[in-house]
Amino acid sequence: MPIYNAPLADMRFILNEVFNAPQFWQANEKLAHLDSATADAILEEMAKFTQNITLSINRSGDEEGARFENGQVYTATNFKDAFKQYAEGGWIGLSADEEWGGQGMPKMLTVLADEMLFATNPSFMLYPLLSVGAGMALSSYASQEQKEKYLPKIYSGEWTGTMCLTEPHAGTDLGIIKTKAEPNADGSYHITGTKIFITGGDHDLTENIIHLVLAKTPDAPAGSRGISLFIVPKYLVNDDGHLDERNAVGPGSIEHKMGIKASATCVMNFDGAKGYLVGNENEGLAAMFVMMNYERLSMGIQGLGASEFAYQNAAQYATDRLQGRSASGTQSPQKPADSILVHGDVRRMLLNARANNEASRAFAVYVAQQLDITKFSTDAEAIKIANDRVALLTPIAKAYLTDTAFNAVLDAQMCFGGHGYIREWGLEQCVRDLRIAQIYEGTNGVQSQDLIGRKVIKNDGAFIQAFIDEIREEVNQLPSELNFIKDVTLDSATEIEVITRYIIDTAHEDANFSNTVAVDYLHAVGLLSFSYMFAKICHAALDKQTEFYQNKLMLARYFVARILPDLKLRIMRIQSGSDIIMHFDQDYFTTQS
Repeated sequence: MPIYNAPLADMRFILNEVFNAPQFWQANEKLAHLDSATADAILEEMAKFTQNITLSINRSGDEEGARFENGQVYTATNFKDAFKQYAEGGWIGLSADEEWGGQGMPKMLTVLADEMLFATNPSFMLYPLLSVGAGMALSSYASQEQKEKYLPKIYSGEWTGTMCLTEPHAGTDLGIIKTKAEPNADGSYHITGTKIFITGGDHDLTENIIHLVLAKTPDAPAGSRGISLFIVPKYLVNDDGHLDERNAVGPGSIEHKMGIKASATCVMNFDGAKGYLVGNENEGLAAMFVMMNYERLSMGIQGLGASEFAYQNAAQYATDRLQGRSASGTQSPQKPADSILVHGDVRRMLLNARANNEASRAFAVYVAQQLDITKFSTDAEAIKIANDRVALLTPIAKAYLTDTAFNAVLDAQMCFGGHGYIREWGLEQCVRDLRIAQIYEGTNGVQSQDLIGRKVIKNDGAFIQAFIDEIREEVNQLPSELNFIKDVTLDSATEIEVITRYIIDTAHEDANFSNTVAVDYLHAVGLLSFSYMFAKICHAALDKQTEFYQNKLMLARYFVARILPDLKLRIMRIQSGSDIIMHFDQDYFTTQS
């Protein structure tokens, strides 16, 4: 059976020593109630829940899946009990405002709790994840009456939430959605249309589901400017908070997927359902982006969780598996063969995964800290800087963390040899479950285009330059003992600075250029970001002689020697331009020769 041990020591190190989180919390009036002891207790309790509950139903949930019967979706065995325990533990409202029954915890802490859930059961995690995202959108844009009616029930886990955007003909281009919202005399709206790929669109975990639906009113302007957001409950809710009749919304089917099979991904039909406008007409996309940006960071955490799970299982297998002898001489003469850990290629794969995990975890907490500044700070300038940083790094958190995690999971699977292809070991499910993280919430290609177009070219590189300036300021303070990471990080920052200016200038001359180099640019900035994270890690580990800290420095050296050089390759690809891609005639792709 697959194993998982929550990496609590690494999590504490990142929080307490790399980012000095307790000091950050105590300096903020809204977070002063949180200290390291409380944070440790929360992480330890989540570790128990994930190791004892969600891990134990991960494989069975995959094999059983969600099922659709007579217009109703049923979750896999034990999911309902697990969700009840999760809700009763207060986990859904961990980061929610206390006004609505939440605990007001910072994102720096909750990303680590989320990592443990994604590591042990991504299908389960998606149910509460969408509820939290829906709650964030409502908290930001709903009326006071709507907040009072829906938020306490969502955060208590009595109800769940969804995000209904995609339609059969409209994915990334939401401006062409066809779902209609016609006003009723009582101030509500008549919602008709079909949405697809709706995570948790129907299930038996809770008594009600609150759908957040994008639709267009009759006189809405064309394109994305004409999108409004509506609350469409599965069961209508009376003024006293009690449930009323069933609304005219329901699942038409569930998708049969490659992975996350225990997560109900539904086709949802709105057949004249009653809906309630959130905010103002034609301003729905802004509200939904609050939810979408939260989900995009969460997808990066899904990648990190899968990579950590895969690494732990591969490392254990490599320790136990005897195969061949070391090239430098027998290491275990008392055994018929040496552990496959003596082989350099196995170590390469494991070190790739571990380096990814440690840098990804630091990066996730770094982005989370920026989000905490935007939410809890009272300094207007600090909030603006953090907002700009979040805008820049959200596509990297989503795309780079899931791309590198997928590669790490494949490396971990390869460590198993043939056993990696067999279900019992857990790695084939891990591969299947993680693949979707590169696709949903905006494919990684779309994230790359968002980064290069909206977050770099559109503002003439202002966001990325500010990030580079921060990196230089901090890394320049590293002592000479850390020149091995200091020098390459500063060099990488300069390389990104130069190639960014090249991209901006070239994009004005070649309309196809930015799209063809976007993925390489995102990966190049991702590599710089990871180098920055390792610089922070090394600074925190320096002069501490225990094996735990010395291994951090050794892993950073591995990153510098074996992973960071890919940045130069990415830049070479960018410099090759768009012609080599765009000069093929369209007929070439369907012509057999």
